[in-house]
Amino acid sequence: MALTTVELAQRLTGVWTALVTPFRGGKFDPVKMAELVERQVANGVSGLVPCGTTGESPTLSFDEHGPVVECVVKAARGRVPVVAGAGTNSTAEAIDMCRTAKSAGADGVLVVAPYYNRPTQRGLFEHYRAVFEAVDVPVVLYNIPGRTGVNVEPETMGLLRPLGRLAGVKESAGSCDQVGKIFEACGNDFAVLSGDDSMALPFMSLGARGVISVASNIVPREVSDMVAAFLSGKHAEALAMHRRLFPLMKALFIETNPGPVKTAMGLMGLCPDDLRLPMAPMEEENVVRLRKALQKFGLKV
Repeated sequence: MALTTVELAQRLTGVWTALVTPFRGGKFDPVKMAELVERQVANGVSGLVPCGTTGESPTLSFDEHGPVVECVVKAARGRVPVVAGAGTNSTAEAIDMCRTAKSAGADGVLVVAPYYNRPTQRGLFEHYRAVFEAVDVPVVLYNIPGRTGVNVEPETMGLLRPLGRLAGVKESAGSCDQVGKIFEACGNDFAVLSGDDSMALPFMSLGARGVISVASNIVPREVSDMVAAFLSGKHAEALAMHRRLFPLMKALFIETNPGPVKTAMGLMGLCPDDLRLPMAPMEEENVVRLRKALQKFGLKV
């Protein structure tokens, strides 16, 4: 049974993995994706997010979007919720993607702010309101101004929340001030998840509930343990875990995501490192740096 907006908001805590999309010979590999989902669930993540930035959503066709989401939902078997990336810079197309994700069984949708066209705050409000009115599915707003070119202001989130469809926000502006203002505008019970691994701990200190993580693709247990430690009040323990994870978190962004995480997964034998253009293989000197970071963390590559 699908989750309501309130129910999904309550589940938006802990570590949600922003899944890579495994390809083989240029095509989506559902068998490998099912294996990746099983590994995530077995290592304690709270939820799964396919078809986001890390899943190379810009190069997934509309025809591929539904099958990828359906594969993840089927593999998860209801053990953890699935929030599927379903945003684009055309409101009409975003609505179609949300409908597809709902039909594929997703518990909610992650809707990125429209990119490239750089709408005003009024335009952003109307975009999300149109999605809310068109599709009966909980929405997690995705704010990542470094990629979209526009910041969804906390005041705009505050206007959207009373409409009843906004379950939470994946916040990737990298600003503690922004997080504080989000709580001011939306209430202290609003579900905020960090969109950056390295900002998870500082954001949680302000009231965020966890992270939509890239690093958990390769170290799901370790990231889950760090977040769980903080949320259970073991702050010094969580800080020690964060400091151990921090060099690895940063190494996964020495080139544009998801290049490094997919390369790392290839080095670890978790899945092929195939990327779709315009994402290109990493520069060799950066592969060397990434390998050293993985080895320093204790991973076999």
